[in-house]
Amino acid sequence: MPRVIDIADESAIGLGDCIEALNERGFAPDDEDSLIHAATQLRRLGNDRDFLGDLLVEQLASRHREEEQNSYGPQVIMLAPPGGGPFFMRANIWPSEDESVLRASGGASFVYGLPHDHNFDFLTLGYFGPGYWSDYYEFDYEDVVGSQGEPVDLRFVESARLEAGEIMHYRAHRDVHAQRPADALSVSINILHAGGAQGWLDQYSFDVESSAIGRILSNGSSEAFIRLAVGLGCEEAHDLAERFARSHPSDRMRLAAWGALASVADDKAARDDVWCAAESGGSRLVAGEARNRRETLAARAVAEVAE
Repeated sequence: MPRVIDIADESAIGLGDCIEALNERGFAPDDEDSLIHAATQLRRLGNDRDFLGDLLVEQLASRHREEEQNSYGPQVIMLAPPGGGPFFMRANIWPSEDESVLRASGGASFVYGLPHDHNFDFLTLGYFGPGYWSDYYEFDYEDVVGSQGEPVDLRFVESARLEAGEIMHYRAHRDVHAQRPADALSVSINILHAGGAQGWLDQYSFDVESSAIGRILSNGSSEAFIRLAVGLGCEEAHDLAERFARSHPSDRMRLAAWGALASVADDKAARDDVWCAAESGGSRLVAGEARNRRETLAARAVAEVAE
């Protein structure tokens, strides 16, 4: 499970000072000194009990003049956006089952009940409230190809919650958790590592009942672009998708390219031909997914004949 980091420091700093200190030293989770430095700044920020409330009031007052971009949705308050260095910061709101927003939006809107790992390291601090609950697991990322339904050695560790004032280090591609609602409205603060390769590293959901990969959660904009370009009928996009499908260094991008080509195939037989070519294309991830797609096509064909 995530590593608990005990930092005994009663001093308090504001958000600006915290970001400045992180900018000076960076955030490299594989370096123990850097990790402890970042955890210390997070502890000191957490000791400032007013900064987040003041920030929320300021944002509410100026919302008619400024509209900040936030790809994480209304659950997240961005404190230091990505792009400014090797880290970014956010605050996360965790409603309880008694909150109307949870009843109206459902648990999926807050990632409750979705077992998943992360493709980046991050520190989290319980800032307000009793904290969300998690069922914690671990797995070995190097042993996983990543295709949907692939068996994985998913090891249950324990059920626990992020206690108020507690700091945890979630390790990329190792710690898995399925979050459950907090007992009362809670807030956590994160420092997240950001790197140039992060967009090409897979993040998974898991089926804990069958101990298998659920699906890839970290689809990027490039994958959406190739599907859209091919779908629009551009011949150059079709040629590019064929090149990507056979030789792109990212297996996930190769899969997206094969999917784009299959989506514009003339009929079911042509789609099966696309996935047959993908299955023998030299990628274990693509081969596994291609087999799944071909089996789905075959099952649909049998069902249609039966009707």
